[in-house]
Amino acid sequence: MTQPEFRRDPLHNAWVVFAPERQRRPQDFAAAVLQSGTLDPFAEGNERLTPPEVYALRSEKSKPNEPGWRVRVVPNRYPAMRIEGQLEASPSGLYDRLTGIGAHEVIIETPDGALALEELSVPAIAEVFFSYQSRMIDLDKDSRFQQIYVFKNVGPSAGASLVHAHSQLVALPLVPPFVEGKLNRAREHYVTKQRSLFSDILHTEKAEATRLVAENDSYHLFCPFASRFPFELAIFPKRHQPDYSMCTSVELHDLAEVVQFALKRLNAVLEKPGYNLLLHTAPLRRPQTERFASTRYDYSWHVEIVPRFNSFAGFEIGLGTYINTVIPEDAARFLRGEVQT
Repeated sequence: MTQPEFRRDPLHNAWVVFAPERQRRPQDFAAAVLQSGTLDPFAEGNERLTPPEVYALRSEKSKPNEPGWRVRVVPNRYPAMRIEGQLEASPSGLYDRLTGIGAHEVIIETPDGALALEELSVPAIAEVFFSYQSRMIDLDKDSRFQQIYVFKNVGPSAGASLVHAHSQLVALPLVPPFVEGKLNRAREHYVTKQRSLFSDILHTEKAEATRLVAENDSYHLFCPFASRFPFELAIFPKRHQPDYSMCTSVELHDLAEVVQFALKRLNAVLEKPGYNLLLHTAPLRRPQTERFASTRYDYSWHVEIVPRFNSFAGFEIGLGTYINTVIPEDAARFLRGEVQT
């Protein structure tokens, strides 16, 4: 079996994960099969079809890998990386290689395959976000990892291979250059202005208000000023905190509330689009990540929700620049319900 491997592209300053096993992922089952639940590997009662769970929120009397759970976390059967083995770097002439060590987990958000995340109650969604937090805290104990990232793909256009509501978590042995660039820009802004870039963005959005969609006690939901995609949304916490794992139970409840609202508004305006939900948090505190120690002042964890309508074309791929056909101020008006679709 070919092992996963990281390879660094020196021209684009990017690490690429080579994961041959991912070619064997199942595609979506036929709708009739999914509705019956008989072949849905994530449905309650089909626990034998997944790897053994590493975490679950379940009733007191239920046992691991049996029915009775509300949220269940299992290793990805087709992982991009493997948790077993030694982390080893090796040069290959000009190029850099790194063994494909990492964690790749699936958070199954509900036992009921017929329900989307936004159709769950707010407390149930909060349990999903609590599960993210619990897995981050546990994986932080592994000194090989430097960065944890959570994402959710919904619909074929967003790269989903199963319909049942789930998200994924990856723990990486490096900080990807794309993330490092974001961290560096936040630090440069703080050094220049002695203010957090995230706080300044929120101040501007509140002052202008044209792109704000909603807020609650803990978060602002808005369409970014330079949205890369039509109806793109961002969720910024009001309390400065670089590390998602430090969220309080109240903040997780409020996050569930604002995410549910955002997804329901996207469904109403865009007729249930595919989307990616992306949770960004600061690198783990390691000797190797000491260069990012300033995140406690200049960086904030945050969420992006990106509706997916089409694939990247040559303009986006070749230039790293995006073409968006919807002005964010107009998108916000639709999402606030000021314009009827």
